Amino acid sequence: MSDVTTAADQPKALVYQKLIFWKEKLGYAVGDTASCLYWQTFSIFLIFFYTDTFFTSDKRVPIIVGTMFLITRIWDALIDPVMGVIADRTESKYGKFRVWMLRGIIPYTILGIVMFITPNFGMTGKIVYAYVTYTLVMIAYSIVNVPYGALLGVISPNSDERTKLASYRFIGAFSGNIIATGSFLYLVTFFGRGNDKLGYPLAMTVFAVAAALLFSYTVFSTKERVKPPKVQSSVKNDIKDLLKNRPWVVLCSMGLMTLIYVSVKNSAILYYFKYYVGSELAAGPFITVGTVFSVIGAFSTPYITKIFRGDKRLTFIVLTIATAVCNALFFLAGPKDLLYMYILQCLGSIPGAAMFPLIWSMYADTADYGEWKFGRRATGLVFSAATFSQKMGWAVGGAVAGFVLTIIGYIANVAQNEHTLNGLRHMMSTIPAALAIIVIIIAIFYNLDAKMEIKIGLDLKARKGE
Repeated sequence: MSDVTTAADQPKALVYQKLIFWKEKLGYAVGDTASCLYWQTFSIFLIFFYTDTFFTSDKRVPIIVGTMFLITRIWDALIDPVMGVIADRTESKYGKFRVWMLRGIIPYTILGIVMFITPNFGMTGKIVYAYVTYTLVMIAYSIVNVPYGALLGVISPNSDERTKLASYRFIGAFSGNIIATGSFLYLVTFFGRGNDKLGYPLAMTVFAVAAALLFSYTVFSTKERVKPPKVQSSVKNDIKDLLKNRPWVVLCSMGLMTLIYVSVKNSAILYYFKYYVGSELAAGPFITVGTVFSVIGAFSTPYITKIFRGDKRLTFIVLTIATAVCNALFFLAGPKDLLYMYILQCLGSIPGAAMFPLIWSMYADTADYGEWKFGRRATGLVFSAATFSQKMGWAVGGAVAGFVLTIIGYIANVAQNEHTLNGLRHMMSTIPAALAIIVIIIAIFYNLDAKMEIKIGLDLKARKGE
């Protein structure tokens, strides 16, 4: 008989909770649809917008943009823990987290549009405008998204249920990705009629309004059930606890490196298709097909985890290996090998997507571990610091993409030489594959398994007299 206890073996007292109806699952899921209308648009299209539309054609532009991403995203990432601390200490009729989502919706909406406006400034003026607007929109993103992420840790006290809820979340996320990748360039073309400087902000207006409505639904359809201990410590002690929380430290490192390799590949896609394959618009269907299979991956996360008997670390490692292999094989594709590209995109998207619901449910587990180990709970700080690591990964990945474009000699809107084209191929394949191997090595040191998660859950319920 297996020595690993499954959710079915847990005492009813641990499994029992207020029933989460489909309305609440949907409400939580569409919050990430709203997030990804921004995040995916920024991940895929923003560097391309800056190099090929916002700025003039200049060989310095990629490194200017890469440096801007590094500087502004580091600053933005530092905002997340602050937001987490504030949310943890907030009391309102909407709880600790949903109230901040509600407060952030309007600036989030407006700033997303403003960032895609191309002002009639010189190079210096445009650089300042890009720095300011990008910094502001990402602060607004933090105000909404950090509390949204932390919400997963308080909707349900049960680890298995949170994995399921995270799967719903990422179905919502990849649905947002499908909308963003499948329609954004077409909306730019439709509204711009050949003028991309007009098309980009109008296309973003559609996404911004949709995101505002979806986030509003999340706020009013979800509940915060997990309450922190009555005695909360100082911010200083919370941070000390966090840094002593080994599973969280390892998980943050995993998230950081994962976002670096994802960001490098995402940044390369439009350049790869425009210059190597020969069709910029062909990138849209390619990304969309991958995102459809990502929905399958997100939905399958709980079932894949069961195959490995609830061992989330082993599941994550296997998924990352599969993703790395598919990325590496992409280097073999010729410019006309579209079927081969699509097959690898589909095969790699399933494990690549399945790991994200898994890692977010693992963050909730580390919040439980922190309360169990230190007697204090800081869900907002745990999730905000997790978002911090992801944004740092995004910052470094975006900067790496910009620097690599400079190194390989990329100049916008001209035919690229063989050296540059080979560089784009590496950005789509070997570079993300090598970074994924680093993620696998880090994951080996994660030390929460299924038995420990169950023990922690039982002990916490006993302490609360439940």
